[in-house]
Amino acid sequence: MAIVIELDVMLAIRKKKSKDLSKYIGITEQNLSMLKTGKAKAVRLSTLNAICKYLECTPGEILKYKPDQHDANKELLQVEE
Repeated sequence: MAIVIELDVMLAIRKKKSKDLSKYIGITEQNLSMLKTGKAKAVRLSTLNAICKYLECTPGEILKYKPDQHDANKELLQVEE
């Protein structure tokens, strides 16, 4: 997927624990783990808002766009046509 969630990075920078974040935002540690590893298919804006509030950051500090190989190949094909 082209969207990468760098929640672990922000947790480390802020010196916060996943367990404390999950309690604050009201989701299970397991669901937070799925979000951190990129296995979640979606994130609610209210959840993202709570994460940003707790970590005192912006969504752009957590969510990054990194094209995957499939996206890069697709863009290359469009340019060649």
